[in-house]
Amino acid sequence: MARKSENHSKSWNEIKTNDSWALFKIMSEFVSGFEKMAQIGPCVSIFGSARTKPDSEEYLKTQRIATKIVENGYGVITGGGPGIMEAGNKGAHLAGGTSVGLNIELPFEQHYNPYIDNDKMLDFDYFFVRKVMFVKYSQGFVVMPGGFGTMDELFEAITLIQTGKIDKFPIILVGTDFWSGLFDWIKTTLFEQHQNISEKDLDLIHIVDNEDEVIEILNDFYNEYNLSPNF
Repeated sequence: MARKSENHSKSWNEIKTNDSWALFKIMSEFVSGFEKMAQIGPCVSIFGSARTKPDSEEYLKTQRIATKIVENGYGVITGGGPGIMEAGNKGAHLAGGTSVGLNIELPFEQHYNPYIDNDKMLDFDYFFVRKVMFVKYSQGFVVMPGGFGTMDELFEAITLIQTGKIDKFPIILVGTDFWSGLFDWIKTTLFEQHQNISEKDLDLIHIVDNEDEVIEILNDFYNEYNLSPNF
């Protein structure tokens, strides 16, 4: 029993040592990210499924939205991968705008798309570091239909704004058919039935169906507020 306890203790010591050294890797990702992202200027992040096919209407709509974002003076940030991310970078690239990719190393699905500016490709091991870059340097979130990762990024932004940890910025969900069920649940269950959020929290989210509405929301917001990092 003593030998087993000794081995167990040793494994925990090794874990603590590895955790301490991981801090340097985390710091290096923050430093590299801050240095590069501080140079990009005002951008809008586009989120959505990596599994969206290039011939789908959601892909084509995302590309059109990204083009209009660039035409209105913003750059585009995506997660750097395929699907909706590729569509966002493609629309920005073909329109001659800033096209940023924040790639995350995953065992499947994730690889760079070819429409990211060569000097604006960043690699991350840690999701939480990557999410800081999205939130800090985005002037708005445009959220297309997606899966768990898309929901994670959406609710992270909503929570940070709701709690006052960052300044408010536009969060635009594209696709009434996709998003209305979730929003109805938020409104009826979270707000009306359980009072787990306040009525003003509902105003943090916009649901639209076309690219012109996306641009209108962004421009209306920034006609009133300054373009700047969010914290």
